[in-house]
Amino acid sequence: MPQPTSTDVHVDAILTNMSVAYMQEAYAFVASRAFPTVNVNKQTDKYFTYSQADFFRDQVQKRADGTESAGTGYSLSTATYACDVYALHKDIGDQTRANADSPLNMDMDATRFLTQQMLIRQEVQWAADSFVTGVWGTDSTPGTLWDAASSTPIANIETAKNTVLTNTGYVPNTVIMSYKVFSALVDNSDIVDRIKYTSQESVTEDLLARLFGVDRVLVMAGTYNTAAEGASASYSQIGDKDVLVCYTPANPGLMVPSAGYNMVWTGVSAGLGAGAAISRYRIEERRADRIEIEAAFDFKIVSSALGYFLSNVTS
Repeated sequence: MPQPTSTDVHVDAILTNMSVAYMQEAYAFVASRAFPTVNVNKQTDKYFTYSQADFFRDQVQKRADGTESAGTGYSLSTATYACDVYALHKDIGDQTRANADSPLNMDMDATRFLTQQMLIRQEVQWAADSFVTGVWGTDSTPGTLWDAASSTPIANIETAKNTVLTNTGYVPNTVIMSYKVFSALVDNSDIVDRIKYTSQESVTEDLLARLFGVDRVLVMAGTYNTAAEGASASYSQIGDKDVLVCYTPANPGLMVPSAGYNMVWTGVSAGLGAGAAISRYRIEERRADRIEIEAAFDFKIVSSALGYFLSNVTS
């Protein structure tokens, strides 16, 4: 006896209460948090640098009665920054907008998509500028890699802190590592043995910060597709098997040292460039609306001596 089937009584439609998109959370990216942000009014400019050697020299002398005090001074120079402008847009045609099914929100989807793109670009740029060998005061690789049973990551971090302290007078307060390194530390005996009798906590960024004696540990958990559009996707984590130990202040200021600063030019997008600015405007000849993201920044290393770079710390 003929009976209606499930496909006869139901026509597939788009669900309005869920969709699938691969959006990484902002906390996975460290570029905007690694160094303090300095909002600048000009795309390129100079800033003053004071001589560390002059400030740290022991020059105070005894003064005999009726004589002048010993004299001294310090040298002053300038350095430069240059905020390149980065931008990307997505057009939404009138026909596409008119035919979009619920729950699609074309403007919101485009905004989130472009924001993700800018986060990736900033993270990749920060890693290329700051998370590499050859740019910091000291480069080193642990004698025993951190995924080996006898490794000593805590001692290695202390060596880094002491080196920076000796060379600058500042104790590093920030450790930045890739997720590959973080994964190795979760099961590292040097870490686990310190907490197994005193805490039931799992190994987190906060716990590592306490063990390393720093204010914060930042873990790079961003991933991106390195293949060109149309090619088979090739996904990679941003950041190799490396660690940066550095000193950064809570806020920038005059005569305030820092391993680096995020120079952000506020002149883009009508002065909204504290990070990135999204704009929407009409392109009538294309019969489309354009959603555009724009930012101008320079991840500037201002004191290489305030950083110690540990490369290839795991196998």
